[in-house]
Order: sequence, then C-alpha cells, then structure tokens
Amino acid sequence: MIALFEVFSVTGPIYITIAVGYLSTRFGLFAAGDMRTLGRYVLYLALPALLFRALSQKPVAEIVNPAYIAAYLGGTVTMVLLGYLVVRKVLGQDRSAATFSAMGMSCPNSGFVGFPIILLTFPPIAGNVLALNMFVENIFIVPLLLMLAERAKGQEGHPVAVLGSAFGRLVMNPIVIGLAAGLVVSLSGLHLPAPVVRSVDLFASSSAAVSLFVIGGMLVGLPVSGLADRIVPIVIGKLLVHPLILVAAILVVPHLGFAPIESPLREALVLSAAMPIFGVYPIFAQKYGEEGVAAVALLATTLFSFFTVSLLLWMLPAVTG
Repeated sequence: MIALFEVFSVTGPIYITIAVGYLSTRFGLFAAGDMRTLGRYVLYLALPALLFRALSQKPVAEIVNPAYIAAYLGGTVTMVLLGYLVVRKVLGQDRSAATFSAMGMSCPNSGFVGFPIILLTFPPIAGNVLALNMFVENIFIVPLLLMLAERAKGQEGHPVAVLGSAFGRLVMNPIVIGLAAGLVVSLSGLHLPAPVVRSVDLFASSSAAVSLFVIGGMLVGLPVSGLADRIVPIVIGKLLVHPLILVAAILVVPHLGFAPIESPLREALVLSAAMPIFGVYPIFAQKYGEEGVAAVALLATTLFSFFTVSLLLWMLPAVTG
C-alpha cells in the first residue's frame, strides 16, 4: 500500500487546482463564461495536442494494447447495461433518466481529471492511457449512450441512423481528430520538424492545469437541492461500482485469449474508471431535459472523488493484485 502522505501528494495538487478554479470564479476573478472559453481551449487545442503527442512519438505497437482496450470496453459496457437496468427496473425511473444515469456511471473525466492524476502517479504511461481511454470512450461508449438517449425520445425504429449521426459528429470531434492524426504520423514513420514538435508540446503541456482549473470554475452556481434520489445511484455507480467492474475485467481478459494486463497499466485502468463524470455530461443531457441532474451529479462525483480516489491510490497495489 502507498503511504498516505504519498497519496495526498498526488491528489492534493489536483483538487487544490480545482479549488483555485472554483474560488477564482466564485469571487469574480473569472466569470462563468470564461470557464466555457478556457474549456474550449482545452477541448479544441490542448487535449488534441496531448493525444497527438502521445500517439505520434511512439510506434503504434507500443501504444495499442488489445487487452487493455478489451477490459476497458467490456467493463464499461457492463457498467452501462447494469446502471441502465438498475435505474429503469429496480428504481422505476423512465428511459431518459436511466440512460443519463448510466452515462454518469460509465463515462469518467479521462482528460480533465484522469490525465493529471495518472500523470502524477504513472508519468511514463499517462499519455498512452489517455489515448486508449479516449479511443474507447469516443468511438464506442458515447455513441452507444447517445443511441439509447435517442431511443428514449421515441426514435426507436432507426438505431442505425442514430448511430450513423453520432459517428458523423465524432468525425468532427477535435479529440478524435487528434487521435487520428497521431496514429497517421505514427504509422507513417514521419519525423516532424522540431518547431512543430515543440509547438505541440507547448499546447499539450498546458492541458493538465487549465483543465482542472476549468472543472473548478464550472462547479460554481450548480443547483444542489431535491435531487438526492437521482444523484446517489450515479455517485455510487461512478466512483465505486465502475472501478470494481474494471478489477473484474482485468481478471477476466486473460481467460478470453488476451495477454494479462501488466502493472502499471492495470492500476491505471482501475484508476481511470474511478474518475468523476466527464465535464460535457450536462451538455449532452441538456438536449434531453436532464441537465439539472447531470450538473449536480458532476458536482457530487467531483467532490466525493477526492476521498474515493485517495482511498483507491492507497489500496491500489492490493486491489489489483
């Protein structure tokens, strides 16, 4: 087990930066609109640059890990289905509520929170882990959830059309563009000019601090009352059940013909699942009238993740074997 001081040396800077973003916005140094602007900077420039750097500077064989992808994809799809069924069948909520509860339980903030934590914990593999996580989330998990959301609105007869529309939007997603461009450079064996590499590095290096600051600023002014029955299952699912399912997935994938996931990738995989909900959750939910619940769930998982992530870091070697 990791010493408590070492745990807080990792989580402390993360949540201090989030707190600085919150306080800076709460007391007027920055406006809420500034957070949206900074968030666009991270989404459209810093994170794509980070992913491009992670993929373009190494051979694809060193980055792509089929066992990791299988465990993350299988475990997260399991979380989607489990979350949906529990909220729909056990708690008796409607299909829209079940869909966005499942989204909250299964979509971690890999870029804004996960990457900075893994960068401090496992620096050599942080970029690779981010690229693998973003690949699974953006290519598989988010389209699946958007299809469920459209079906909840009544568009049940056209799942292929809904998926096609979702993939059409993904083609223009800057995260996907960064992934694709990095893969092209890696596969081609091109060596980019030094000024290009250094420019990409400048943008990529800014992503951690700015993204955490933005998360803090986004938490200002969120409504918090009257939604406990909707929020508690999402918080439990995201911060506790999802990482436990990933532990099980790590144990299962060798029996499916994949190579065992070695340390520190297995620890990073479980840690990734334990992150709070991704920052665009309320934006996705707004179209379907679920933005209030989504915003409060985002706030709750961000706050409580300080304790759950710290505990997980302390227990991680024992948890992953």
